[in-house]
Amino acid sequence: MQSAKVDDTITVSHQIQPDDVRRIREAGFVAIINNRPDGEAADQPAAAEIARAAAEEGLAYAEIPVGRDGIGPDQIAGFARVLGEASGPVFAFCRTGTRSINLWALTQAGERDPDTILQLASGAGYDLSPMRPVLERLTEGAGQ
Repeated sequence: MQSAKVDDTITVSHQIQPDDVRRIREAGFVAIINNRPDGEAADQPAAAEIARAAAEEGLAYAEIPVGRDGIGPDQIAGFARVLGEASGPVFAFCRTGTRSINLWALTQAGERDPDTILQLASGAGYDLSPMRPVLERLTEGAGQ
C-alpha cells in the first residue's frame, strides 16, 4: 500500500486491498473513500470487498468513483461531505491517488488559499500546479 499524508485530515493512496483495511484502521483512520470505479483493471478488488472489510473494521466507507468523464460537482460535494462528517482522519484511494488528491484540492478551494492547497499536495508528492487557475477561480467565487 503506497500512501501519502496530505494533512491531519486526509491521506491519499494508490489502490488498496481488503487486507489493508485493518492497518488503515490501526493507523487511526475513521473513514475510507474509494475514488476508483469497479472494473477499471483486472487485478483490482471489487468495491464491495473493500466496503465489507471497512464494515468489519468499523470504518465509514464511501464510493465516489471518478471515471472517464472526470470530476463533477456531485463527486466534489460527496467528498466534502465525507470529510465534513468524519470524526477523524480520512483515507482516500484510487489507482495512483491522483483522483483522490484532485478531489481533495477542489473541496479545499474557498477554505484555503491556492498556494496552501498546492503546497500540501506537493508535500504529499502530487504536482497540482496545472489546477491553480481553477483553484483561484473557485476561491474568488467563495469570497476569499
